Amino acid sequence: MDKHRTGQHKTNSNYSCEEVSSIEWEVITMSEQEEDLINRMYKLVGDRWALIAGRIPGRKAEEIERFWIMRHGEVFADMRNKKA
Repeated sequence: MDKHRTGQHKTNSNYSCEEVSSIEWEVITMSEQEEDLINRMYKLVGDRWALIAGRIPGRKAEEIERFWIMRHGEVFADMRNKKA
């Protein structure tokens, strides 16, 4: 491994606002039924996004994960509180 690359961010399923471009964080709208299903599935299986996405036609695991982070993440909670 190159010693000069230690300052770079690693890409994994735990996103931070510094690791992705702003385009990826566009608002993801879900229907009330989709939100309900995501919440219930998360309680059952945790953050197994691909499994949850398999239950919602037309949705990708990454899209559901971003939706969850935007809805439940601490960074985005601060943003939601400022708008309210």
